[in-house]
Amino acid sequence: VQLQAFGGGLVQAGGSLRLSCAASGRTSSDYGMVWFRQAPGKDREFVAAVSWNGGSTSYTDSVRGRFTISRDNAKNTVYLQMNSLKPEDTAVYYCARSLRGIWGSTRPDMYDYWGQGTEVTVSS
Repeated sequence: VQLQAFGGGLVQAGGSLRLSCAASGRTSSDYGMVWFRQAPGKDREFVAAVSWNGGSTSYTDSVRGRFTISRDNAKNTVYLQMNSLKPEDTAVYYCARSLRGIWGSTRPDMYDYWGQGTEVTVSS
């Protein structure tokens, strides 16, 4: 399984971006998916998770109401719509696939396949 994250870029505070995570290889829609982020000098941080069928979502408090995670299993793609961006959202964003039977965990070790990361920079 390969995950490729893209859609990052430079945006002004208050702006929007949509990240995508495309899966290829021996993919399956039976797994939860997640977005983490890592700012310079900080640990990797959970951002949002979506269940295998998109029916359930979870967010960290700092992005709830501004970010929306979704998935299209027909396209093997997970999305993160980010609105009302703030400078503190600046980070490299990573998508990942959960271990079987796991959903919504905030622990990076609960995810086995990771994308390469896409950089988001929010200017003030």
